[in-house]
Amino acid sequence: MKNEIKYKQERREVARFMRRLYRYRLTTTSGGNISMRLPDGIILITASATDKGTMKWKDVGMMSMSGENLTKDLKLSIEYAMHLNIYIKNKDVAAIIHAHPVFATSFTAMRGTIDTSLIAEARAICGEPRFVPYALMGSSELADIVSRNAKEADVLLLENHGIITTGSSLLQAFDKMEVLENAAKMTMIIEMTGKKKRLSILRIREIEKLFR
Repeated sequence: MKNEIKYKQERREVARFMRRLYRYRLTTTSGGNISMRLPDGIILITASATDKGTMKWKDVGMMSMSGENLTKDLKLSIEYAMHLNIYIKNKDVAAIIHAHPVFATSFTAMRGTIDTSLIAEARAICGEPRFVPYALMGSSELADIVSRNAKEADVLLLENHGIITTGSSLLQAFDKMEVLENAAKMTMIIEMTGKKKRLSILRIREIEKLFR
């Protein structure tokens, strides 16, 4: 099979989720990146400088686990090293989404805590998000610090940057991103009202035993 059409269906799926991110206003035209690790170790990752709202399968690059760009006609996402390091250090991760949803990302700029214990769904899907200290986007420092924190949580808030979610599938990683953004909105609304009733510790433990 010619290299340019290899994994066409899988690349189409990555592009579909990127368009979905944009359609749901979870990222911007130039922001965010998505990757998926295939069973044979090939990593599919969105290319740099592409329109996220109209992304096609040909805009999704391929990378080896050693970091080699297998689609020479595409410039891989600036965050390719971050994705690669997460996969190397987390064998159970098969999909990564990095985006900049407005409400959730606002918490990264004010060192705030998104309360995922307000409703059961958010706690079950997102668990306890982890805050990651600032590092320059695209840098080896960011790749290292994010991959280390990804071992402890599957939802990461990158200081003054954005959000990372990981999962066993693109759908699972997307679900976490969407639910986190809703949890961020709920946190802001409830903080403004001054009325808060979080899940009890017992209920949190029950949820985590079943879903986490």
